[in-house]
Amino acid sequence: MKIITWNVNGLRACIKKGFESSIQKLNPDILLIQELRADRSQILYDMKGYTEFYNTGNRPGYSGTLALYKESIKPISQSITTEIKQLSEYEQEGRVQSLEFENFYLVNVYTPNSRRDLTRLDLRYRTWDPLFLEFVKALESRKPVIFAGDLNVAPEEIDLANPTTNHRSAGFTDEEREGFHNYINSGFADVFRNFDNSAEKYTWWSNFFNSRSRNVGWRIDHFLASEKLIKNIKTCVIHPDVMGSDHCPVEIELNID
Repeated sequence: MKIITWNVNGLRACIKKGFESSIQKLNPDILLIQELRADRSQILYDMKGYTEFYNTGNRPGYSGTLALYKESIKPISQSITTEIKQLSEYEQEGRVQSLEFENFYLVNVYTPNSRRDLTRLDLRYRTWDPLFLEFVKALESRKPVIFAGDLNVAPEEIDLANPTTNHRSAGFTDEEREGFHNYINSGFADVFRNFDNSAEKYTWWSNFFNSRSRNVGWRIDHFLASEKLIKNIKTCVIHPDVMGSDHCPVEIELNID
């Protein structure tokens, strides 16, 4: 089973920039999309061969998640995860989806950005990160969990090109990194780092200063998985050559008996 996560930075814009050909080439069994920025009525595109599961929230044109899965891969259940009751502000933004399969849960997540002026950092640190961890641990009490998406954090200095000058930048604050490390300390593995510990592997590049062509980026799009599932994950690959967004896709291959 090939699973891909991709922040498309607006699906309608990404479709105009080659989304269809990219997906045909990558051929995922499941595609998790973040930053949808549209509801279904606004997307004039036929997702051929895939079943669509939207969580657009209550703010059209902002945030939103979408899970696409091949018609042969049907989950037992799917949810927009309104059971995170305390996250009412974020629920309106369509940030979380969960798919239940026989042997695991798959969660699509678009973690809120703390904003350039860090005005959302306190909410992120004190509300979102601990409650999302509580949620995935509750799922894990039933069966193993994979969660993936734009987590809006580069967890280590190796995960961004200029760590020294970004210690109080959104996505690399101590508070956000602590939230990521709490996932690890609670039994979830950073899947990419399980396969690759090399530098200069990024998933997002600023649109300014030719950052992408110079590979001045950040690794903020992640797969995390219950430790029980790590042996079932055969690969984790970043696709920096896939264009259409300021983020690129990240892919895992999962073998589940």
